Amino acid sequence: MAANRRRPPTVEGPKPRKPRKGDKQGPADESDKKTELRKRGLILCIIALPVLVGFYATLLWWSNPHTDGRELRIDQYITLLRQGRIQSATILESDNRIAGRYDRGAYWVAVAAGRETIFSRLTSALEDAGVAYKVKQQPLKNLIVPASLILPALIVVDGLFILFLLFGRGGMGDAFAFGKSKARRLATGESKITFADVAGVDEAIEELAEVRDYLGSPDKFLAMGAAVPKGILLTGPPGCGKTLLARALAGESNVPFFSMSGSDFVEIFVGVGAARIRDFFQVAKEAAPCICFIDELDAVGRGRTAMAVGGQDEREATLNQLLVEMDGFESGSGVVVLAATNRPDILDTALLRPGRFDRRVGVERPDVRGREAILKIHSRGKPMAPDVDLTAVAKRTVGFTGADLANVVNEGALLAARRGSPQVEGRQLFEAIERVVAGPEKRSRILSPQDRHRIAYHEAGHAIASTSLPGADKVGKLSIVARGHAGGFTWLVPEGDQAAVTRSQLIDRIAAMLGGRASEEIVTGEASSGAQADLEHAGTLARRMVSDFGMSEKLGPYIVKPLSPGYQGEWGVGYSERISSMVDSEVQTILSEAYERCKSALTLNRALLDRVAQTLMEVEALEGDALDELMLAVQSLPDLVGAGPSSASSNSSQAGN
Repeated sequence: MAANRRRPPTVEGPKPRKPRKGDKQGPADESDKKTELRKRGLILCIIALPVLVGFYATLLWWSNPHTDGRELRIDQYITLLRQGRIQSATILESDNRIAGRYDRGAYWVAVAAGRETIFSRLTSALEDAGVAYKVKQQPLKNLIVPASLILPALIVVDGLFILFLLFGRGGMGDAFAFGKSKARRLATGESKITFADVAGVDEAIEELAEVRDYLGSPDKFLAMGAAVPKGILLTGPPGCGKTLLARALAGESNVPFFSMSGSDFVEIFVGVGAARIRDFFQVAKEAAPCICFIDELDAVGRGRTAMAVGGQDEREATLNQLLVEMDGFESGSGVVVLAATNRPDILDTALLRPGRFDRRVGVERPDVRGREAILKIHSRGKPMAPDVDLTAVAKRTVGFTGADLANVVNEGALLAARRGSPQVEGRQLFEAIERVVAGPEKRSRILSPQDRHRIAYHEAGHAIASTSLPGADKVGKLSIVARGHAGGFTWLVPEGDQAAVTRSQLIDRIAAMLGGRASEEIVTGEASSGAQADLEHAGTLARRMVSDFGMSEKLGPYIVKPLSPGYQGEWGVGYSERISSMVDSEVQTILSEAYERCKSALTLNRALLDRVAQTLMEVEALEGDALDELMLAVQSLPDLVGAGPSSASSNSSQAGN
């Protein structure tokens, strides 16, 4: 007999608590609940549809009178009454019939509804014939008219419910829920882009990495009494990687990430934009800690005006709601708003104050090291030739954004595939740069000898003027093969990135732009329409010198700017007509000064101008050693020293490049 052994007590973990009615449900549970309710509603609607149709068909059948016997006309019936052949009669009130029996069996007579005269005549005939008759009431048939109106409406509504539940974005509730935000939630790990896939914006990555670290381990920040910024605004020119940084932050962070465009908040219906803002932030608060990304913030955050009408008033109501929501976050809520725009100058000042967007991160055009790093990222997975020098490509792409560099690498790969090359070579990348800047070559365009002669001197004028002027960029390639809308192509390569540009350098760059027109005038005695693009660029740069950089001798250190950026039509331009006239006069003075300096340089190198033009007409393109050998004979003009203010603001580097 086995001894009784006491079983050791089992250690059980805490039993899972059943969800209570007041418990807060997560987004997944709420989504599953909505899906289940939607399925149940769809099943009920599908079951109800044939029931309603069958009931309506039964009603239509029952509403028609069903009387046995032979149908008699009214005149036949009156004749039979006079002959005494009618035995009985019953008046059916709702069917508008008289039924009964006569010597040959059952009969019925149809009487038009609402004809009291006919009923009076027939009842009088029955009384005269001595036939007893009675009136049969039909109370249930009085419900036919309202039921015949209600049932078709119910059938149509049920059919619409089925369509919305089957094909609607979220059923009937979402079909009319204009106030629901269209935010897209990225699941953890859905974004495959990380900070390792972003280059050229190291400072911006450092700022965003701080947000990632705070959301991952907030204890060390809270221990110091520090709080993460509630809002981070990414600003910079288009194509520099603002949206890419947001996608990288989504890939780096292990928290929910909501993304939405600023234009998604804009709606023609009054109050819809504000409702979407409320819904967007309500969802974000429920999923905290999380990151909310609003792309193109200027679509909803444009500055407010004193006179707002129509759609402007609705947009301002949306902005006001955004201001309220961003200022309503509690400390440590874990909701971070990330926004991007390339128009920070038109944003409302209340949106940029501390407490809403505490930090502004500039994402500017990359420098030479940044461009090289970006080229390395975009060349991953592409068969690059061993002799490809990405450093040389980076030096030739001054002023390019990250999107431009991605396009260069892609164009190089397309050229290699088109020409059957197994690898992407350096010459294909350099040609891709030219395609991005000026467009593809048009070798099929046949030029007349006169046009060929004029274009050759035009491009040679650019090259001679740019080389002889100390402040201009150096020429990298000349071509008289048409590209894009231009008849020829002169590629000027800056020596490097510049933080500021002097007035003398800008004058020389304008002179280099006018070198083609000046060369045509010197050689042929008149200008042509081929210099239209050069004149536009030169005029734009000259106006910026006067209006933005304060490089005018008459106006002095005076910047001509509107009173309120983005609202010139309402508030005025901010300066008088006298100042406007002086600006135009100073622009013409700068253009005239640059044009005379360009003509002096071409006159000094007239013999070399002819030689370069003749060589171009023979070989169609000049670059590399052949071009450098010709340019060695250029005689340079002295530098313009003391011609104006010593330097411009940092923004002028973009204009010069």
